[in-house]
Amino acid sequence: MAQPPVLLKDTKLMDVKLGQLPSWLAMRDFTPGGILGACRRGYDRYYNKYINVKKGGLGGISMVLAGYVVLSYIWSYSHIKHDRRRKYH
Repeated sequence: MAQPPVLLKDTKLMDVKLGQLPSWLAMRDFTPGGILGACRRGYDRYYNKYINVKKGGLGGISMVLAGYVVLSYIWSYSHIKHDRRRKYH
């Protein structure tokens, strides 16, 4: 039996074709509540996949730490860039 077609609004981002992307983005909720809900769902998915497991490892915590390191480097890049040694001719 064939599966019924999924509405574009209910389609995941990875399943959206490139031509459908603008109309898919137009259907998203960009209000503060919608953005907050999306962040909450993302946090819940991350927590349940990497942190709230029976036999956990360092994978989830190390990803958070790596993200923090990258974000800190991006925030301080303009300051670091001016501290480089320069060769004056």
